[in-house]
Amino acid sequence: MRSTSIIHSIAILASFSITGVQAFAPSLALSSPCRAETTIFATDDAPSDPQEIIGRTIKVQGDVNGGYVRSCIKNEASQFRRLIGTMSPPDSGSEEATIYVEGKRKMVDGFVRWCQKGTEKVGLSQKLEVVSSTEEVPTGLYDGFYVKVDEDEKE
Repeated sequence: MRSTSIIHSIAILASFSITGVQAFAPSLALSSPCRAETTIFATDDAPSDPQEIIGRTIKVQGDVNGGYVRSCIKNEASQFRRLIGTMSPPDSGSEEATIYVEGKRKMVDGFVRWCQKGTEKVGLSQKLEVVSSTEEVPTGLYDGFYVKVDEDEKE
C-alpha cells in the first residue's frame, strides 16, 4: 500500500512538472522544421546602448558670436568628446546658433550636458543656453567638427 502511494505521488509530481513546463514553453508552429524566428519589440523605457552612433541637433542661444565660445564648443566636441559635425554661424544680429553632432550616444549626451552647464561650470565668461536638443539619424557626412564662419565675418 505504501509503495502504491509513493508511485501515485511520483506520477502526480511528474504530470505537474510536465504541464508546468508546457505552460511556459514557447509555441513552435514553424513553417519549416529547421527555421525559427524571434521578434523583439523595443519599448520607450528600454535602456539605450551607450555605444550606439547617433546624431543630435542642439540649438543654443547667448553670446554665440564670440570666438571664445565657438572655439570652446569646437574643442569640447572634437578633441574631448571625439564627435563630428558642425556649428552654424548665427544669423546677423541673432544670438542663436545650431550645433549638429554625431558620435557615440554617451559622448553626445555628455556634450549636451556640457552645453547645458553654460556659464555655470564650463569656464565661459559669455552666456550660453540650450534652447532645444533633438535626436536625429546620423548622416555620416562629416569627418571632423567644423565651426562655420559667417560670410560677413571673413571680410
